[in-house]
Amino acid sequence: MKAIKRSPIKRLTRNQRQAASVSQENLVDISPLFQDKPLPWLIRAKVEGLELAGWARSQRDLIEEQLHRRGGLLLRGFQVDGLDGFEAFLKAATGRDTLLEYTYRSTPRTQVKGNLMTSTEYPSEQWIPMHNEESYAREWPMKIGFFCVKAAQQGGETPIADSRAIFDAIDSDIRERFREKKVLYVRNYGPNIDLPWQEVFQTESRQEVESFCRAAGIDLEWGRDDRLTTRQICQSVAQHPATGQPVWFNQAHLFHVSSLPEPVRNLLLSEYGEDRLPRNAYYGDGSPIEKESLQAIREVYRRHSVLFPWQEGDVMLLDNMLAAHGRAPFSGKRRIVVGMAEACSLQN
Repeated sequence: MKAIKRSPIKRLTRNQRQAASVSQENLVDISPLFQDKPLPWLIRAKVEGLELAGWARSQRDLIEEQLHRRGGLLLRGFQVDGLDGFEAFLKAATGRDTLLEYTYRSTPRTQVKGNLMTSTEYPSEQWIPMHNEESYAREWPMKIGFFCVKAAQQGGETPIADSRAIFDAIDSDIRERFREKKVLYVRNYGPNIDLPWQEVFQTESRQEVESFCRAAGIDLEWGRDDRLTTRQICQSVAQHPATGQPVWFNQAHLFHVSSLPEPVRNLLLSEYGEDRLPRNAYYGDGSPIEKESLQAIREVYRRHSVLFPWQEGDVMLLDNMLAAHGRAPFSGKRRIVVGMAEACSLQN
């Protein structure tokens, strides 16, 4: 067999690409945002006008390596070029031609461009508890990006926490009980109850809902007056497919009725009873989750949460399995746009 010879032109082209990659990397500084916090790590443009999507195309391996090590990256000082540029960045950073749709919804959002959405549209005075996006399902996005179009006048941070550290910090008895039993999510959809199923599943067709649920392993039951109940058992702990590390990966503490303020919780329980609550969480075998365990988990999230003030033009990219996020209350107008990419499940 004849040896394959590389032409001088091809060798030169390869070397030019390597040199370009090095020069691109030297256009940024990479350092922790806080010296005493594990995340986020800050990638700051060193030169004015450095276009974010273009830089990301040449540095996809660097971004991936940093995400796996840090969990979350804050990109600051780049030229983003609005929603088009943010969308282009997410595609470049993840190597995907399209972003993921938000189909099996749990919160109200509005699409702003393609599959880009507003952040969760809850009242500004409410905290949104820490969570990994769509960890209440068996399929989720591996990457989630946030673009600060307008920072709030006060508050409105997006707190983040390392899901590996959360796993390590949770009491071992609680952790192993969740790992063994998993989590059962029960949702009731109906008029004036949380989100209607038409919005959750993004369709008016019952047949499409049933097809989605069959494929996703969701049990469903139709009721009177266009009501629907779904039940799905999902993971409580997952192993990151690239790093192999265990992560705390569920939303039991968020879905459980104990997460609601007491007046709201009491009103819902008196109105619907526990079986008809808009949403609730149990162990996978149907047994109740101890409120003390859920409170302990919430306390772990609180201790590990990292907050930083948004600056307009900031972009944050999270590995959705390695980093949880939430939202702090705020005043004034706030506009954070979100995009998701790279579907993953335990079956992948």
